Amino acid sequence: MTTPESSTATAEALFFAANAHWVARELAQAEASFREAIGLVPAFAEAHANLALLLDQSGNKVEAEEHYRLALDCNPECVQTQLNFGAMLAQQKRFAEAEHAYRRALALRPDSAVAWSNLGVLQACCKDEAAAETSYRRAIALDADYALARFNFSYLLLRQGRFDEGWACLEARDWYAPLERHLTCPRWRGEDLDGKSILIGFEAGHGDMIQFCRYAALLKERGAARVDLLCHPGLKTLFATLAAVDQLIGLDDELPATDWDYWTPPMSIPFHCRTRLETIPVSLPYLHADPEKAARWAALLQLADVDGAASGRRELRVGLVWKGNPHFENDVERSLPGLPLLAALGSLAGVRFVSLQRGAGEDEAADPPAGLHLMNLGPQLADFSATAAVIANLDLVISVDTAVAHLAGAMGKPCWLLLPDYKTDWRWLTGRSDSPWYPGVMRLFRQPAGGGWGPVIDEVRHALAALVAPR
Repeated sequence: MTTPESSTATAEALFFAANAHWVARELAQAEASFREAIGLVPAFAEAHANLALLLDQSGNKVEAEEHYRLALDCNPECVQTQLNFGAMLAQQKRFAEAEHAYRRALALRPDSAVAWSNLGVLQACCKDEAAAETSYRRAIALDADYALARFNFSYLLLRQGRFDEGWACLEARDWYAPLERHLTCPRWRGEDLDGKSILIGFEAGHGDMIQFCRYAALLKERGAARVDLLCHPGLKTLFATLAAVDQLIGLDDELPATDWDYWTPPMSIPFHCRTRLETIPVSLPYLHADPEKAARWAALLQLADVDGAASGRRELRVGLVWKGNPHFENDVERSLPGLPLLAALGSLAGVRFVSLQRGAGEDEAADPPAGLHLMNLGPQLADFSATAAVIANLDLVISVDTAVAHLAGAMGKPCWLLLPDYKTDWRWLTGRSDSPWYPGVMRLFRQPAGGGWGPVIDEVRHALAALVAPR
């Protein structure tokens, strides 16, 4: 005969087994064990909470919400469940409900740095930046070692152009930890570099690397005898055009542990060089296309303008990029839903469009929407060096916020950048239509408050028409 006590003991054993499966990434077994435990003890709050988080991470938001609510019905005093539930609601832009969950967590634990930081993120997403700053500072005051609060705060500060404190808070990031463990040399923290060697490590994104590789020249100016750079394999050939870099090492190459006096992440250099808005190094271009590759593309692109051949004019050549990496956290916002949104640009005479799209969205260029005449070059762009060679032959690049936009800017090529309203990346600052990182070449087209790409595309079409008219 099964007793309540035996059912509880069995359910607890299943719960711990489920957690072990979860740690081992045996997700199906973990889910099954959580469900079995709940079947034995329906009011098992911890099992509901963990199953909810598992379902949330697996993308099953509807059932995850059901189990979060059941967990809180069973134990409304659990701060962690409130925080997890709030995070899922915030991800779904259910901001009022998410704030309620965070406020409930803070009512239970007013000294929770995690809850204050989460609330700060929510407030920043809602563009209540003054309140967000207050929440971040409260989190940091409660736990000076809580790195995520500092990292989250850095984005707000940098977006506002408050670089002094922003770079310092950005030092809380830790994605380069494996590199730090591998290297035996100390991390550079602003020491004298005269006659020294230094390795510039890597950042997570290709765009980050393209934007911040410019700092190699500053290290040389500070006296470094040798500056080497570690980068993604797809950037290695492109970065060979960096004048200040002595040796390039790909992430797929063997990396020595002891060859340098110092090493540094690229995005830490502005902190130690005390970069402010007015002192951003802006010697453009600092990246270049390989001349032979550019010449080959010039021939392949058939530069003669079909419509204006009789008058000796050529078409305006415009590169298009409409999607970024789908694994980026804000990609749903920053990428266009699809190429058809750009179809309206096809109504302009005197423009030749070229697809620079790689990866997600690349297949759309093979069958573009009616009226948008598009040369599909994406499949031929094996790396960023090839993309640079094409860009060298274009007049303009129109791109969402992804690495190709940084490449165009670094090459000194005019680039029109399409930006989302929600969680706009910090590096484009607030309310500006230009970029101090790429002065004179980058023009920003921002979604209106509340989002929507339609007004952005209309603005781009009118700007493009004005650019074509004098030609």
